[in-house]
Amino acid sequence: MHRPGMWFALPAAALLVIFFAYPLAVSLLQSFFKTSGGVSTFVGFEQYARMFRDPLVIKSLGNALLILVVQVPIMIALAVGLAYLLNQAWLRFRSGFRLITFLPAITTLVAYSVVFRVIMTTDGGMLNQFLALFGAGPIDWLNNEWWARVAVIASITWRWTGYNMVIILAGLQSIPAELYEAARIDGAGRWQTFWHVVVPQLRPVLIFTTVTSTIGALQLFDENFILTGGGPNNATLTPVLYLYKIGFQQFDFGYASALAWMLVILTGIIAVIQFRIMREKP
Repeated sequence: MHRPGMWFALPAAALLVIFFAYPLAVSLLQSFFKTSGGVSTFVGFEQYARMFRDPLVIKSLGNALLILVVQVPIMIALAVGLAYLLNQAWLRFRSGFRLITFLPAITTLVAYSVVFRVIMTTDGGMLNQFLALFGAGPIDWLNNEWWARVAVIASITWRWTGYNMVIILAGLQSIPAELYEAARIDGAGRWQTFWHVVVPQLRPVLIFTTVTSTIGALQLFDENFILTGGGPNNATLTPVLYLYKIGFQQFDFGYASALAWMLVILTGIIAVIQFRIMREKP
């Protein structure tokens, strides 16, 4: 045992215990207690059973599922298309285009959400002013259930497409040139080369970006909180946003902890699925 190494690792280990392990253990313990009038009472799994009777839990998970089913495929498709285009040797100013595409990913979540809220304001918003040029009436982007979902999905897509594009671009650049040459010799066209050479080679990268985007959909908070506050009529309420309201507006920390652990379990299930999909078959 190397004692000097232990001393060097001790500060990092202490920070890990204080700011990660301890809060994690306390939140798990707290999920089994219910506080009323300043008195905590052990209730076992009652908080977890309560989730199955809470319509807003189902609503928030449904909203996350909608974002997962609609937004994630659109974003991954755009990221693949942009990465494939920006990987072409004939494209001029590729570095500049890559930078422009990636810039939204380094924008802070709060800042870009506020900008989107200003752009999508019903009265005088930039987007409605643009639509007015074509004779279209103003759209109540943030106060209509359907359009509020569109606004959230559009903002998330703008923010994260460039991030996924960079990951996919790195995957594209790792594909051996010999595979493209072999496809060309066999008479494959651009689409055939893309579908039978590029996509199979990108499979691990696509799985990674899809799974991380899925986890992101479950953990969505900033955009919904700033753009719509979870409304209208809970149309954009997400599990983390509901957890926030339960914990920091209703001060029901026991139930909020149970909700947090429900998300941990869902995330763990997704991670297991990712591992099994990515595991090479014999």
